[in-house]
Amino acid sequence: MVTEQYDDLGAEYAEHTASSVINAYYDRPAILALAGDVAGKRVLDVGCAAGHLAAQLAGLGATVTGIDSSSVMVRMAEELCNDRDGRATFRRADLAEPLDFLPDDSFDLVTASLVLHYLKDWDLALAELRRVLRPGGAVVLSVHHPGEDWHWLDRTDYFRTELITDEWTVGGRPRTVRFYRRPLSWTFAALREAGFEVDQLVEPMPLPECETVDPQWFKRLSTTPRFLYFRLINPPA
Repeated sequence: MVTEQYDDLGAEYAEHTASSVINAYYDRPAILALAGDVAGKRVLDVGCAAGHLAAQLAGLGATVTGIDSSSVMVRMAEELCNDRDGRATFRRADLAEPLDFLPDDSFDLVTASLVLHYLKDWDLALAELRRVLRPGGAVVLSVHHPGEDWHWLDRTDYFRTELITDEWTVGGRPRTVRFYRRPLSWTFAALREAGFEVDQLVEPMPLPECETVDPQWFKRLSTTPRFLYFRLINPPA
């Protein structure tokens, strides 16, 4: 389902996320802030899409492996990062399946920007992320904010996990996208049961320059939670 969505969105989605306020002035800066100094680190960028986050990580000195279930997104990420001196490589892989091609303890950091809400079940995905992450390494992830989804989508039962069909405007055209909405308690339980320690939970503000780029979105993002951010630690044995 997710693969077909983003294969279809293709170049329009890549162009949209390159400069959209939500991505460029809110989500990616928040992920990078939680990631900290990535110079010399091995980073797995899960759900890399068109490679914008991977390009920034590589530009900060990380060695990045990006994976995405969409072959169209993988190709675009490769094109975007072809000048990174081999610091960013990409492969098609589905987070809902075992990541058998990745060795144990092979990454210092995992980033997962706006990807886990496409999965109904997180057990396998979180187990695989913990397996490939070295002890003491971190996962930085963002998901839809459960309170905002419940309010914005006008749902009647906050505590229900449900598949949502939403409509986004990408490239000036309405596009149908599907993802799962769930309560915050479910998310916390899944992360803890996978063996991660929750180091930080963040509801970020947009970058200050966002106010000049789009004052309306700046006000919205500064007063209404849009996404929720976690920094998780893989505890040493």
